[in-house]
Amino acid sequence: MNQTYLQVVSFFGTWLLCACFNQTVAQSEEAKKAASDDKPDFTISDRALEIHRRGYVWDGHNDLPWALREAGDRSFSKIDIRNPQAKLHTDIPRLRQGNVGAQFWSVFVPSKERFQGTAFQSTLEQIAIVKVMIEKYPDVFEFATSAEDVMRIRKSGKIASLIGVEGGHSIENSISLLRQLHAAGAKYMTLTHGDSLDWADAATDKPISDGLSEFGEEVVRELNRLGMLVDLSHVSPATMLDSIRVSTAPIIFSHSSSRAIADHPRNVPDDILDDVRANGGVVMVNFFSGFIEPRSAINVQGMFDIRRELEAKHGTDTEAITRDLARWRADHPIYPGDASIVVEHIDHIAKVAGIEHVGIGSDFDGITVLPVGLEDVSTYPLITELLLRKGYSEQDIHKIMHGNILRVLARCDEVASRK
Repeated sequence: MNQTYLQVVSFFGTWLLCACFNQTVAQSEEAKKAASDDKPDFTISDRALEIHRRGYVWDGHNDLPWALREAGDRSFSKIDIRNPQAKLHTDIPRLRQGNVGAQFWSVFVPSKERFQGTAFQSTLEQIAIVKVMIEKYPDVFEFATSAEDVMRIRKSGKIASLIGVEGGHSIENSISLLRQLHAAGAKYMTLTHGDSLDWADAATDKPISDGLSEFGEEVVRELNRLGMLVDLSHVSPATMLDSIRVSTAPIIFSHSSSRAIADHPRNVPDDILDDVRANGGVVMVNFFSGFIEPRSAINVQGMFDIRRELEAKHGTDTEAITRDLARWRADHPIYPGDASIVVEHIDHIAKVAGIEHVGIGSDFDGITVLPVGLEDVSTYPLITELLLRKGYSEQDIHKIMHGNILRVLARCDEVASRK
């Protein structure tokens, strides 16, 4: 990948892709100005802290590996996450403070790399970053590839670390490469990122296959056989339906929210939530304000289209891209909202799909604007507090925080063992 290309991809990731590119926690100036003067009561009670500590958080999506790559440190030689990292959402002290017990680490690479022929190799490099982290901090992290691994690792007090591939472009239209990613440790694959592929349609691009092609169905069946979770974040409703129809194991949405609450195509419609319940899957709620805050979701509906338009118009002319993007952003502010909006998404999904079918998928270190109160990985106890205020029981809170995804992964492992 040439340096100019990386700069363009990084630039778009920061403000348009909203997936995995940004290392900073700064919110946009527009969002700061738009924030309400009313300060919500985010006091966390002793009861909430006790309940939170009796369980643990299993987050479906964290982009720390890409943030480190962007910072030029794939070996943790410059950035020691044992120390607080002001420019990241994630470090070890804050993981401990948030009581994170299991984490899917995203091994994202830009979808455009499929045209360069480098997507698979770059994904392996991202996997290597996760493995280096585990080796560098063996007292904190341990590699996991099964539900049994997670339960064993949790008993030791370490953070079970699993790998999620964000985007089917990483397999470069090859089942063999999918098998190699599984052999390298990948436990889920998001079928698309922001762009439609030859075999699967994205939520934020024009359809090619009206869901899954025949090859796309083969990919889903192979994921089932391998014991990898089928991740439907980023895909179109037609792809969601096709995948649920084909999959013999529960599916996941590793970092998606409710479209009924915030009307953005990255979110899950209510009719799909009915299918998620029937399938036994889980929707892990995203924290990006642009997807979950209702006004912001409408404002940024076209952000993936704008990215493609500016790429086509300006190529690698980053100055022109910056200029045109600034104009677009001025008219499309992202309002942060606060932590209560995340809980609203959780509550809605729980009511429509059932309490067994919702979880947490923050997208930390891959997003730029976060709700007030949920600024980094230390803040998960606030979700427990707000769920308690809504009347959720301790048992149900533990289902949301980790129990549901643990069940789904165990079922995925079981299905694979029978194939």
